[in-house]
Amino acid sequence: MTTALVTLHDTRVLRCAPDGPALDGERAALDLIGDAMGHDAGLVVIPAERCGEEFFRLRSGVAGEVVQKFANYRIRLAVVGDISGHLAESSALRDFVRESNQGRQLWFVADDGELDTRLRPTG
Repeated sequence: MTTALVTLHDTRVLRCAPDGPALDGERAALDLIGDAMGHDAGLVVIPAERCGEEFFRLRSGVAGEVVQKFANYRIRLAVVGDISGHLAESSALRDFVRESNQGRQLWFVADDGELDTRLRPTG
């Protein structure tokens, strides 16, 4: 699979390929943001396996840097895939994921079906 632009429920989504560079800091975030802006995408979807180990270690600050960059450019981010191993190791990460999923800026979803459900208009 390659990176692709798709539209899901009126949202332009940049869906990243699983084999790209790791989302491991500010530089990687800016690269993805640039790609999203070039495609006029409002949401970047990245496979969980592309998030560097430090991303899931909240103490490192990587997740905070990444999320802040996306928020500054008003582009949403969704991490798709199984992160249960990381969640089992950190109650802080479990709290972060739960809080993120209550908002609209950053989502952690298990699969494309869950992402589709979140993007589907209500009412």
